[in-house]
Amino acid sequence: MQRLGTGIGWRPEIADAVERMPDVDWVEVVSENLCPDHPPESLKRLRARGVTVVPHGVSLGLGGAERPDEGRLTALAERALALGSPLVTEHIAFVRAGGALTASPRLEAGHLLPVPRTRDALDVLCENIRVAQDALPVPLAVENIAALLSWPGEELTEGQFLYELADRTGVRLLIDVANLHTNHVNQGEDPARALAELPLEALAYVHVAGGFERDGVWHDSHAHPVPEPVLGILSDLASRVTPPGVLLERDENFPEPGELERELAAIGKAVELGRTAAVGRTAAVGRTAGIGRTTAGGRPPRATAAPEADEPESAAARKAGEPAAGEPEVIAAESAVAAATRQRLGLAQTALLSALVAGTPAPEGFDRVRLAVQARALASKRADVVAKIAPELPVILGAGYRPAFLAYAQAHPMSGGYRLDAMEFAASLLSAGEPDDREARRALRAWWLERSGPAPRSHRPAVRAARAARRVLLRR
Repeated sequence: MQRLGTGIGWRPEIADAVERMPDVDWVEVVSENLCPDHPPESLKRLRARGVTVVPHGVSLGLGGAERPDEGRLTALAERALALGSPLVTEHIAFVRAGGALTASPRLEAGHLLPVPRTRDALDVLCENIRVAQDALPVPLAVENIAALLSWPGEELTEGQFLYELADRTGVRLLIDVANLHTNHVNQGEDPARALAELPLEALAYVHVAGGFERDGVWHDSHAHPVPEPVLGILSDLASRVTPPGVLLERDENFPEPGELERELAAIGKAVELGRTAAVGRTAAVGRTAGIGRTTAGGRPPRATAAPEADEPESAAARKAGEPAAGEPEVIAAESAVAAATRQRLGLAQTALLSALVAGTPAPEGFDRVRLAVQARALASKRADVVAKIAPELPVILGAGYRPAFLAYAQAHPMSGGYRLDAMEFAASLLSAGEPDDREARRALRAWWLERSGPAPRSHRPAVRAARAARRVLLRR
């Protein structure tokens, strides 16, 4: 794996500051925010200096029940080629549900939601990652996510899930130590155990970020300083393996450039502390070498024999106890199982997402308090992103923007992207004769017309009656 060094998430708001940072070896850019034909001048200058740029996707939904969308895969591939990137990254998450697979309306989460750590979900995820790997021109790495809730009936720990994923697909791992901390606070999961179970030889690089705690729940905000517990997990990881790269994520509430540089220095110090600890650990291991040898994840080495170099694939598969590839009856049976597995997963994810964004009853086994926290977080995130996509809306609506949008979101689940969401929000306000302020309503209507054409049809009884009367008069 290419050594990346020290990096920071490139964002337009801090582009100038990032260019002036002397110790930044590489940057990561949100893939969906980048036009491959017209990259920002700042990224061009960084690339000219030899700074590596890695596209980081957020919308593939590799953990969803459906296969990855070809258009999104093509877009990610185009950005990798345009930037000359050594790899691309995405998330182990689902971001949408419903549709033809479940015969239900399509729903968009607008954010990353956790995949159940079950055999069904693992099978689907592995196949989706293979599809993505085949479509991408460079290696793929996938990231563990932060979770506010957990699925009932999970069969694997996070470390076991990631180990099997990497083992079965060869995919590389982007380990977010801030997300390990989040899951420790919110789910009681042990970060040290997760690190011990991971296949660290598959590590592509590491994310570090800040967050905040409210009412006993940790929110992975990417808008606050990196806390000491996260740096501690980074040191633990660095004591087990030398990270090919470590990157600081900051998405909003940006501090002064000097503060970002101090955070990068603290990250570097945490990695050095881990390396120092590794020296002592290596010496201790050397004194007990040969006693109960295990892998880095605490498991005994595997005893399965590798196929001989010249052995046909079908024979090698039989040696491993698997059916030979190419046998029609086996292929048909595997396809049928895959379809049933995808449908089971799709139904479960649709039920959860519908409860979160459409107010349907909570699926059995979920913590209703945590569901409510996640639902509020999704609505808040949605309001924040729409405000960024359409910054004129908070200006036009003033202090009324946020309560108006949250009320809209409660009754209107997102079914498309954020730009469509902004348009539909404005249309819903205008159709209801809002906002009350005449000048604000006029400005909102002008904004809407400029982007969509004809004014939205009002649903007020008086207006509907006027339209009906007009139709009658026109027929005469």
